[in-house]
Amino acid sequence: MRIRCSQSQLISGINTVLKAVPSKSSMTILECILFNADENGIKLTANDMELGIETYIEGEVEVAGSVAIEAKIISNLIRSYGDEQFMIDSDEDNNVHIECGKSKLDISGRSAEEFVLLPELDKSNPINISQFSLKDIIRQTIFSISDNDTNKIMTGELFEIKGDKFKVVSLDGHRISLRIITLKESYDDNSVIVPGKTLSELYKIIPGDVDKDVSIYLCENHVIFEYDSVKVVSRIIEGNYFKIDQMISNDYETKIDVSKKELLEVISRATLLVKEGDKKPIVFNVNDNTATLSIKSTIGSMNDDIDIEKSGKDIMIGFNPKFLIDALRVIDDENVTLYMVNPKAPCIIKNDDDSYLYLILPVNFT
Repeated sequence: MRIRCSQSQLISGINTVLKAVPSKSSMTILECILFNADENGIKLTANDMELGIETYIEGEVEVAGSVAIEAKIISNLIRSYGDEQFMIDSDEDNNVHIECGKSKLDISGRSAEEFVLLPELDKSNPINISQFSLKDIIRQTIFSISDNDTNKIMTGELFEIKGDKFKVVSLDGHRISLRIITLKESYDDNSVIVPGKTLSELYKIIPGDVDKDVSIYLCENHVIFEYDSVKVVSRIIEGNYFKIDQMISNDYETKIDVSKKELLEVISRATLLVKEGDKKPIVFNVNDNTATLSIKSTIGSMNDDIDIEKSGKDIMIGFNPKFLIDALRVIDDENVTLYMVNPKAPCIIKNDDDSYLYLILPVNFT
């Protein structure tokens, strides 16, 4: 194999596929990036057996071929140069020769035959969604997946298609995040559970263009995301997702409308009085057109009044402030509506058209 390409192209490709390179693996070949050059161009691939990413970069193919190079080594080497042209050459023994400007260096590669290629999957009926919309949905839900492997289902997000509606759900046992958007066309009903790790890494590399789409393929055991020159292949989490509709009620005794910015500022300020690791609730005391938010800790205490519009009963209820902050930060509306039943029942934050919903369990504050 012999290729020529710029540092900027190499770094762009390496940064994209690095998300699928494990930091350590019993299969050391998985710590490599596969470079493949043929008539289609220069392709870089990484695969940790759960998540695989491949991308094409611009450059010149002088000799077709392929070689696997340790990801950490090639990444650090390429970054150590300026934006110049590189020549990367490999021989039959997988010795890799690199030239850049006046610099020449040799490193050991691995046989491409050792590398575990991405699975060949039957791609049909792609679901098309704008890069911006997909990235936004991930941003608005990813924070409430569980990082505890005790219940594998909670470490992923439900992707559900019903006609032209695309619903994404995450939950961790203390809260639920839900987003629904309308697609440009209708599709057959389908659903998969996508690992949170996959979505987190996808979020980092997807550009988020409004005018460009991502094609999503829901396969039997995998999900594929394709955009521009990038393909992301991930195993799905097997099992049945929780029956979310049974957890969410439209009943409420208290409804408040409040400025999102003001509410977020008050809660964020209150957390400055809480040491990291301390679980101190923020208490809402809702009366008439005022909500008093208070918190007490070993550092001090705070009471802050904010103006609200209230319908229904007065209520005093406590929450984990972090859960409220996480939800409020990803809501783009200027005002938010909170629905509550009693101090022991979940609080729901949602908009009028139900395109987003955040359910947060209360905590004991006595």
